[in-house]
Amino acid sequence: MSQPDGYSPSFKRPAEIMRMRRKRTRSDASVFSSPSGPGSTAGQSDLSPAGVRPFSPGPLFNTQSRPGGGIKRRNPFANIENTYSPSKKCLMYNEDGHAEAVDRCKRNKLTEKEGEETDCNAALPLSARLTEAEKHEHQDVNSKKCLSFSEDDSLFEEEEEDVVSPLIKSPQAIAPASIAPPVCTVFPSDWSLKTRLLFTSPLTLSWAENPKAQEEATGLSQHLRAHFITLPHSLQDPRSCSELRCAFQQSLVYWQHPSLPWLSLFPRINAERSFTGKCTPWAQDRALQQSLMSEWSVSLSSLYSLLKTKLCPYFYLCSYQFSVLFRAAGVGGSGSNITALISPTTRGLRESMKAEGIECSELKEAEERHGEKDEDNDDEDGSFSWLKEIGVQDKIKKPDSNTIQLQKEGQTVSLDHKPESVVCVEGTHTFTLINFLINCKSLVAAAGPQAGLPPTLLAPNAFRGATMHTLKARSVNVKSQIGGSYQDISSLEITGAILPSSLHTITNLLRPAQKGNFSSALYTHTPTAVMNTHTTEQQSSAGSSDLSACGIHPASIQQLTQPSTLGKTALSHISMINYSYTWRS
Repeated sequence: MSQPDGYSPSFKRPAEIMRMRRKRTRSDASVFSSPSGPGSTAGQSDLSPAGVRPFSPGPLFNTQSRPGGGIKRRNPFANIENTYSPSKKCLMYNEDGHAEAVDRCKRNKLTEKEGEETDCNAALPLSARLTEAEKHEHQDVNSKKCLSFSEDDSLFEEEEEDVVSPLIKSPQAIAPASIAPPVCTVFPSDWSLKTRLLFTSPLTLSWAENPKAQEEATGLSQHLRAHFITLPHSLQDPRSCSELRCAFQQSLVYWQHPSLPWLSLFPRINAERSFTGKCTPWAQDRALQQSLMSEWSVSLSSLYSLLKTKLCPYFYLCSYQFSVLFRAAGVGGSGSNITALISPTTRGLRESMKAEGIECSELKEAEERHGEKDEDNDDEDGSFSWLKEIGVQDKIKKPDSNTIQLQKEGQTVSLDHKPESVVCVEGTHTFTLINFLINCKSLVAAAGPQAGLPPTLLAPNAFRGATMHTLKARSVNVKSQIGGSYQDISSLEITGAILPSSLHTITNLLRPAQKGNFSSALYTHTPTAVMNTHTTEQQSSAGSSDLSACGIHPASIQQLTQPSTLGKTALSHISMINYSYTWRS
């Protein structure tokens, strides 16, 4: 019969192997039962025990042509049970269901008892012995569940070790605990004000714009009632999730005073261009300026009262010359005192605050530095005494007192309008600072586009005289070149006066909506970048005050109560990959 293509005579299917094994067992039994059987010799019949077939690897070739005997040929069809290789191993299941490699010699030891039973049954009839042999073979295959072929299935002896295939687990067998947890689930607190956020993600961000009227109303209502929802770890379809869209509208709300629809009152420093050509009726009207300042003073006092009672965690005062960050006790690691950071400052402002009895941390350090310089000057005065002894004091020009004073003032003035000029006011001095700001005439510009306009007050909570504002969100789909191809990238731009709590809340909403993969570019209002600097009290104690009634998300409270680790810098980029944050400043 013709064989099909690709057929190898050395290949034997399991059914044929079992059939050949039984046939070989019958033939061997018939040979050993008759001393005159074919292929038997007297020596073999005397030395071979009953029921054991002697090893017969094959005939010798070229015995007549070669002196000294021929070369023994390896018979590929010989029973490999007669040849032993310690390198042969087999995978076997143990009691707990795991596979393990077992040496052939160990496996043979497991069958010694079966061999003893075979010797005991040698006296049985041939048919009974064949039945017992088949039963043992069948039990051996079923009980050990060998994953690889046995010795009888192999046709040729291999010198190298067999490669044991590992047991591959299915996805259902992988425990959830084996998945690596996120490395970092929160980014550092950033107390600088942001003017623009640009989020990008491989998933669409169009769900964040064009809210329905009901969703926008629900978001504003949740903000006023300080009601926060909990979202699942991941959202399959953010566009159809009404809770997510309502929470996003809630995170865009902030409060501002004063509010003029035709003017953008943030930022105020170096913003003369945005005021040029706009209608400013108060610039030449003294009564109108006083009315604006009176309302502004009431709003500032209301904010400080909320801050003192921990109903508002922080607020900002932005004038045309400097910005002030007021923080409640326990916020930013400030301990049990209210703190205020002012930046940038000038020598005139610091001297005015000092004259009002307001103690600043930077002023104390400056006084120490001045004291050290005075001691240095005394040493310099003493250093001229030896010149008098040698009679050359008239030839050396000693600096006069005016020159020394100008040098001291020059070092102090050199800090003006720089980040290093930031000062910190703590404790009861913050109340004195509020009164100083209300009565300070230089707080409002006397000329220019911002003349007569009070500073801008920004807060995450409502206060007296405040107007509710919302950040502007706009989503755009663009193509970005990644490697050698272009991929669709979704972007979300948010503009306005972005407070620290708003930044944290927005990123918390993007985490489940974008399945833990997005990045953001942060644009900082430069004068407020130094608001992340450490105060004197931050280094000694951490805040532990209860801020649960301040009206912002509990996760944002937990972040803002931690001391900032950014120093005098601000975050410029935030990225989340597989629910883990990375950032740079």
